[in-house]
Amino acid sequence: MTTTTNDAGPARAATPWHLWVVGLLSLVWNGFGATDYTMTQLQGDAWLRQMGATEAQIAAMASFPSWMHGVWAIGVWGGLIGSLLLLLRRRWAFHAFVLSSAGAIISLAYQVVNPIAGMDLMFPLIIVAIALFLIWYAWTMTKRGVLR
Repeated sequence: MTTTTNDAGPARAATPWHLWVVGLLSLVWNGFGATDYTMTQLQGDAWLRQMGATEAQIAAMASFPSWMHGVWAIGVWGGLIGSLLLLLRRRWAFHAFVLSSAGAIISLAYQVVNPIAGMDLMFPLIIVAIALFLIWYAWTMTKRGVLR
């Protein structure tokens, strides 16, 4: 591992190429999540129909308790902020990804307890897996001194 010195502070590990790849891919991934959340809140049924949701799925999402919308928001915006912080090489990316993962896990648990007709749990599981990977990655980059 190489380090660079900075007149304003202690030596910092050089940024590995994969941070930019992971950061940009996570920004696109979480950016889509933020877009989906925002459009669902603003356009509701029209957006969900455009995204291929059935009427039963739309009705199930409309029946979500308000706290689920809060959990969804924390998951989505935590992920987007975490991606931006990762690209800015800030260790707070880890904390944002933890919040995002908590939102994803609680959403998954809600869907397991309250299944939505015609909705597979594979996509929520993928969301949780990616969120957990991003926690691990941010933690690893912090331990290596890449994130400050």
